[in-house]
Amino acid sequence: MRVLIVEDELFLAEAIRDGLRLEAIAADIAGDGDTALELLSVNAYDIAVLDRDIPGPSGDDIARRVVASGSGMPILMLTAADRLDDKASGFELGADDYLTKPFELQELALRLRALDRRRAHSRPPVREIAGLRLDPFRREVYRDGRYVALTRKQFAVLEVLVAAEGGVVSAEELLERAWDENANPLTNAVRITVSALRKRLGEPSIIATVPGVGYRVDRGGRNGNGERG
Repeated sequence: MRVLIVEDELFLAEAIRDGLRLEAIAADIAGDGDTALELLSVNAYDIAVLDRDIPGPSGDDIARRVVASGSGMPILMLTAADRLDDKASGFELGADDYLTKPFELQELALRLRALDRRRAHSRPPVREIAGLRLDPFRREVYRDGRYVALTRKQFAVLEVLVAAEGGVVSAEELLERAWDENANPLTNAVRITVSALRKRLGEPSIIATVPGVGYRVDRGGRNGNGERG
């Protein structure tokens, strides 16, 4: 399990991190909201532990963004505020659990494991096609057993293509499902992302271009442009 600890009291954050490591739970630290958002954008975490009162975007702001992302990542609020209305507002934001300071590290570890077990029951299935293995929960991709590092956008595009199980997905649908609602419909972002994705996945290319229609994952051999060779 890998968690993100968002806590601006460095001594406390380091104590939590070191204690969780002894419990076989990997933890990264963010001392402010901006750092937290940056780490969330580049790493896949199983759980976010948020202090509500931090510099920059608050813990509440981060919780809202996590919920809005649709990732389903559990949120544990960690705060000194112990009034019922404070807890209620945290749950309304999308928090899955709430722990007030001071607390026992063992209790935090137990709550994190409980959240991870709960999430495991609703994990999306691992998909495999044409030598690709895509794990939506861990956000990992392997090709023929080799790990492939992808950006969040490349992963999102590949996830849509793999889910189509060889069916053709139009550029418009990719733009709608892998980008946000503010994406310019005339942008060439899809073409650029697919091109970069092909390079990451390596040869022979398995993302086929269907001229005038869209893209698909193909089990047959392809040339470097994803077209039949």
